Amino acid sequence: MNVIVCYKLAPDAGDIEVRADGSISLDRAEWTIGSFDLQAIEAGVRLVEAAGGKVTALSAGPRPIDNSRLKKDLLSRGPDELFLVADDRMKDADTGTTATVLAQAVRKLGGADLVLCGEGSDDLYFQQVGLQLGEKLGLPTLNAVSKIELSGSQLLVERRLEDEVEVLEVPLPAVLSVTTDITTPRLPTLKEILKAGKKPVTAWTLDDLGLAGGVEKQVEVLRTQAPSQVQRKKVMIPGTPAEAAQALAGYLSKEGLL
Repeated sequence: MNVIVCYKLAPDAGDIEVRADGSISLDRAEWTIGSFDLQAIEAGVRLVEAAGGKVTALSAGPRPIDNSRLKKDLLSRGPDELFLVADDRMKDADTGTTATVLAQAVRKLGGADLVLCGEGSDDLYFQQVGLQLGEKLGLPTLNAVSKIELSGSQLLVERRLEDEVEVLEVPLPAVLSVTTDITTPRLPTLKEILKAGKKPVTAWTLDDLGLAGGVEKQVEVLRTQAPSQVQRKKVMIPGTPAEAAQALAGYLSKEGLL
């Protein structure tokens, strides 16, 4: 089985600086592999370990994604090779732009039996790239997948809905976005870390994908602003649920919130 796992780098939340005016600075932020993508990587590796084949990791973004430490970290988690679309024209790319570039990269790689994505990114969490990628590739596409099993020439997948578990048969090739409860990412051993340094890494630009003119963005980011901090009033409402609900409604009405 040939599996491509897409991932995104994101700034470490603990390193994000909020300035006095509410603007956000990433100048001191360390970049990490998105925590939602770690599950997708592990899910792809486990499928290939069980069925045989190859796992290819794929990412697209501005040139800082071509980072030696992060490339080694990624490859130590099981993928056999890594492809990067590292181009500064990808800075602040919206989900449609990212999906277009990833789709071109998947085609250049010759396609795959399965393309996996995390359910969302650590920074924006729009949960759109996987769905748009599947649409652009013209493949069966599902999100919110919590379990994957290979069943002959197709996949048996589970999706956890509000009050039920949906079980579906999915023909291959397909694009799936997986949830964080699909598996637990492994911690790389010293042997895997040393082996990662010898795995192949290929870096492309948009020109290499036939996108010399770039990709037109559909969304313009005007600014990124942290939410203003509001002092909580710490109002405690005692009583039974019915009494508390009635008192809460009265309080919210008095405050002009209802």
